[in-house]
Amino acid sequence: MTHAKFCRTRALALILATALFAPLSVFAQGKITKIVVAFPPGGPVDFVARTLSEQLGKELGHQVIVESKAGANGAIAADHVIRSAPDGQTLWLSSVGAVAINPALYDKLPYDPVRDLAPVSLIVNNVELLVVNPSNPANSGAEFVANASKPDKSANMASSGTGSVPHLAMELLADASKARLVHVPYKGAAPAITDVMAGHVDGFFGDIPGLISFVRSGKLKPIGIAATKRHPLLPDVKTFQEMGIPGVDSDNWYALFASKATPAEEINRINQAVRRTLATEAVRSKLMASGAVPSASSPAELASLLKSDMAKWARVIKAKSIKPD
Repeated sequence: MTHAKFCRTRALALILATALFAPLSVFAQGKITKIVVAFPPGGPVDFVARTLSEQLGKELGHQVIVESKAGANGAIAADHVIRSAPDGQTLWLSSVGAVAINPALYDKLPYDPVRDLAPVSLIVNNVELLVVNPSNPANSGAEFVANASKPDKSANMASSGTGSVPHLAMELLADASKARLVHVPYKGAAPAITDVMAGHVDGFFGDIPGLISFVRSGKLKPIGIAATKRHPLLPDVKTFQEMGIPGVDSDNWYALFASKATPAEEINRINQAVRRTLATEAVRSKLMASGAVPSASSPAELASLLKSDMAKWARVIKAKSIKPD
């Protein structure tokens, strides 16, 4: 090989090496935001996180990934976010249970949502829907509680676990209606729903995203919505308030939080990116089709919601002497 040919070959090799490794170098140095989820992949919170991630990455100008930190009723995810650098690059997408119910349910919670977390934005509302077996004679929530209030009558109500939103919604309904409702806790929503469809229990409160497919297929009958207004996917199903049973409103909302020391400017920057993400038609329509209602908020609005729901659920847990399983 001549010297000139050797030089040309070497130069070509250097160009190819640069082209091959430059993107890897740029990627390694780029920012990445993590959305931490306290549940295994494939669940409803994970679905919302993944629906957000791509568009949120575009709005922030860098990659957004979803990371599962399941276990300990949300404490593992909370601890991971609390201990992360206060730069807004580690966010917790939490359901209402881990941040607004757990503080009253557990005597020794290893984190304090108000002290340790910075609210970023509400993401979706998941109001509770009361469903029964299609053979149940009740066609409304009012009829259901009336039947359970007859002499020597009661209704068995499944839940996804003691202290869960379905359980607490049932307790609110019992207080508001004075019906005899018997709590039957399950280890998760799936077995509870299965037993309602099989006729083993009378009813179940659940998030609409987890129930809508069974409602559409006729395997479950929706008879009441625990919210101030009807749901767009179920316009014919009345709210309990419309049926003359106020005080049952229950919402398993999902929201984003960062570590407490994250600068306000960074929180606001992420908040604006979240607002634009939830306003994007592709994201909005996908969430709505699942039954989750996109509901962006300001950090202050989320802080207020967290405070009010913590107080609300603490009252119920204390009044009913509810203890975790």
